[in-house]
Amino acid sequence: MKNAIISFVSQLAEPKQIAWLQLLSTKLPNECVKLDKDLSAEEKLQCEIAIVADPDPIILSQYSNLIWAQSLWAGVDNLVSKLTYDKSTPKFKLVRLIDPILAQTMSEAVLTWVLYLHRDMPKYLRQQKLAVWQQHNYFLPQERTVGILGLGELGKLSALRLNQNGFNVLGWSQSEKLINGVRCYCEHDGLVTMVKQCNILICLLPLTSSTYQLIDNDLLKNLPQGASFINFARGGIVANDDLIKNLDNGHLEHAILDVFEQEPLNENDSFWSHDKITVLPHISAATHVESAGKVAANNIKNFRKSAQLPVHIDWQKGY
Repeated sequence: MKNAIISFVSQLAEPKQIAWLQLLSTKLPNECVKLDKDLSAEEKLQCEIAIVADPDPIILSQYSNLIWAQSLWAGVDNLVSKLTYDKSTPKFKLVRLIDPILAQTMSEAVLTWVLYLHRDMPKYLRQQKLAVWQQHNYFLPQERTVGILGLGELGKLSALRLNQNGFNVLGWSQSEKLINGVRCYCEHDGLVTMVKQCNILICLLPLTSSTYQLIDNDLLKNLPQGASFINFARGGIVANDDLIKNLDNGHLEHAILDVFEQEPLNENDSFWSHDKITVLPHISAATHVESAGKVAANNIKNFRKSAQLPVHIDWQKGY
């Protein structure tokens, strides 16, 4: 006998919604998973669980008896801000995707682009365009200090992967963390102390009211001369004008940006043409459909067995 209906609420293109529906139905054979558009008002009132992928908050509010929603994305800041824009707290719990495959993918991207900077690839690319043959000094990984802002599941694995590849790794989070081989800092004083040591600074923080434009001129000026910056988190965490200023005045050597406040990035945006910026189309850690479906299904199965909710976000903190 099937359990109550589970709604799939999404603004993705219909073919993608159908593909997700087929996958989730296969992984949840004892559940009745349906697209939101196929549910009547009465059926929506019966839903205690929803699976969401970029949902319309207005549509989600129609599920007045919802107990919890499983997101298929690791980042939920955009949804949280829309659901709490009037300072109210939704009645249901929101579970973000915690997927080991996603963490592996992010750590792979972090290592890839740290190596890109470590081996001076931006300099050589600029030289190629000018037909300049010039070699630059080589530094050992242990001579390069890399700092990671954000030590959640993604940040922790990324820090460990960098450490395994010989880099001197530092990490910062709002609360105290312990990671073998990584020197960890917390709170504001710890943030400044860490940043002052970093040749490469990587942002993996969630976007919240406390991290909005956290990376501004006051923070960037504490980086050593010639440092580089990578943002794989959210565009709103960086004060763009301050970042450009520190690139243009030579304080920073390069920035790799994978996330922006407006996506896709406007074709007229100055980021595209800046010779000290590498623009990426939000590719650092894409959701792996098969793995994400398995994680979501297991969370729902465990809830049916134990009535215990998966780890969910704090609406006030935003993560």
